[in-house]
Amino acid sequence: MDPEVIQPGEASSRSRTRMGRSVFTDENLDLLAHVLDDWFRIPGTPIRFGIDGLIGLVPFAGDILAGFASSIIVIAAWFRGVPYVTLTRMVVNIAIDVLIGMVPLVGDAFDIAWKANRRNYKLLARHLRQPHRHTWKDYVFLLCIALLLFVIFAIPVFVVVWLSLWMLGKA
Repeated sequence: MDPEVIQPGEASSRSRTRMGRSVFTDENLDLLAHVLDDWFRIPGTPIRFGIDGLIGLVPFAGDILAGFASSIIVIAAWFRGVPYVTLTRMVVNIAIDVLIGMVPLVGDAFDIAWKANRRNYKLLARHLRQPHRHTWKDYVFLLCIALLLFVIFAIPVFVVVWLSLWMLGKA
């Protein structure tokens, strides 16, 4: 009987994935996404919302709590061995949901429309059907987020440089 050769890090990855499948089942995660994003329906309309939309009505704290609840799907995805590109997309979906959700009224409407948890569950399910396959949309999405972050961080630098040059021109 030959001993099995295990590559470094392989045993921990297997046990993490095995534990993730037993604790975070597809049914449980789908139910969580459903409860958070589209559990209730406004009568007479196709508009659905979940606990995330209700909790989000509490200014600031509600959106942060909803973000923590949403992170359960991301943690489950990590346990189930989802690649980092997909995990990053999932985290960005939650960040967009939380940040825009903090804007009173408009953010609440955005929460109901964005449905970050359903998006994240679909990303997880796609990975489970087609492991290690990323589409060009994954990379374009991440590139757009990186460019947006660059612009957000560059604006204050440009403003300071512009103000400095303007003040020097007046002196």
